[in-house]
Amino acid sequence: MSSTSSTSSSTRSRRSLIRASAAVLSLAALAGLSACGTSSDGGDGGDGAPGGKVKLSVNGQPPTTQAFERKLFDKHVREFEQANPDIDIVPHEGFMDPKTFNAKLAGGKLEDVFYVYFTDTRGLIAKKQAADITDYVKDMPHRGDVQDELMKVFQDDKARQYGLPTANYSMGLLYNRALFKKAGLDPDKPPRTWAEVRAAARRIAGLGDNTTGYADFSKNNQGGWHFTAELYSRGGRMATEQDGKWKAAFNSAAGRATLQDLHDMRWKDGSMGSKQLLQAEDVQRMMGSGKLGMYVSAADNIAVIAKQFGGEYQDYGLAPVPDAKATLIGGEGYMVNPKASPKKIKAAVKWLQWKYLNPDLVERNIQDNLDAKLPIGLPMPPTPDIWKGSVRDRVEKAKRAHANVPVGNYQSFMDAAPRVPGLIEPPEAQQVYAALDNAMQAVLTEKDADIDALLAAAQKKVDQIYSAL
Repeated sequence: MSSTSSTSSSTRSRRSLIRASAAVLSLAALAGLSACGTSSDGGDGGDGAPGGKVKLSVNGQPPTTQAFERKLFDKHVREFEQANPDIDIVPHEGFMDPKTFNAKLAGGKLEDVFYVYFTDTRGLIAKKQAADITDYVKDMPHRGDVQDELMKVFQDDKARQYGLPTANYSMGLLYNRALFKKAGLDPDKPPRTWAEVRAAARRIAGLGDNTTGYADFSKNNQGGWHFTAELYSRGGRMATEQDGKWKAAFNSAAGRATLQDLHDMRWKDGSMGSKQLLQAEDVQRMMGSGKLGMYVSAADNIAVIAKQFGGEYQDYGLAPVPDAKATLIGGEGYMVNPKASPKKIKAAVKWLQWKYLNPDLVERNIQDNLDAKLPIGLPMPPTPDIWKGSVRDRVEKAKRAHANVPVGNYQSFMDAAPRVPGLIEPPEAQQVYAALDNAMQAVLTEKDADIDALLAAAQKKVDQIYSAL
């Protein structure tokens, strides 16, 4: 979870994976890139720009407060325009704001290319609020090198393509290698199952001195979000769809096992500590202080803990989620304005591929980040794990060759990633997570919590949410 996760929306924090981590990391990265001029005026709704160019307005430009990222983005705009003199990129700051999206689209103010979260694509496609780009991506360079499950996030039920993924996260088990050693555990053999997590948590908590074996989130919708990740890892599902209608599916054996394990670690094993009602920032601080053994997390947390909470990169490892029957994934990408002309759609696909789905640019970005003394080696931008096959091998090789953090600490996570199925968040995720917060809080704060009743109550709330759709 990113450092912004103390807000009331867990998914918005998670959705800010790349942007939030970049904000933390860029403080010391103001040098190394020369400023590049870019157009600043908005699009005029047509194809034309001076000289017969296609004018393409795009959002996703980092704010000036993220100096390194802003300069790098503007540098890329200039390089792209030099390579494609028939296209004029007009960058705009900002990302997806659901509160203003419909008004911008209706009023003709929405950019030609706009940033979206994985959780938004289904609704935008259903409402025809994004252009069908299927025919434009058929011959796109590296089309076949992007992970299929990420491309499917931007497809309808007929496999028509409405956008492109640009970055993603998947959940794993973040653990403190130093505490593993201290507790007599092998840091190169992290827990592979929830039973092994429980056993390791007991050993770590047994070190005393207010050391916690395992921690979890339980408020501000983050409890429901982590419940989802842990449920998926056991093979469970949050919701199922039939005939276009959604129903809750978490009141299951996997759902009960998720809550029962947390309850038992808290009350029987004493391995989760007495301080509860935690959110991401609390747990990151615990990990940075050297007092926490494990929690479920994505890779970006490692950078946040090191930069914001005093941790050392060599102390942390990332393993696949326990049981690894599936993992929660999320991320971001871009879609195209449904009112865009064929020329603009063609230009949009060319820009998105060049900027975000371009192994050559990834390798140049590695050097830019090294020059700025930013971490290279984590499975996150500038080396996002969005590729498959030989291109994934190429990016991984470049990452290892230039790494300034201990990539071996994350190797088990990277090795398992292609084999662990990825599942996106459930529909109406924030409301669903709020309903599950109560269950997470109860099992961690009430010794006599009734798990069956908690799941039944949450199921009733979620089914009411879905029946209103």
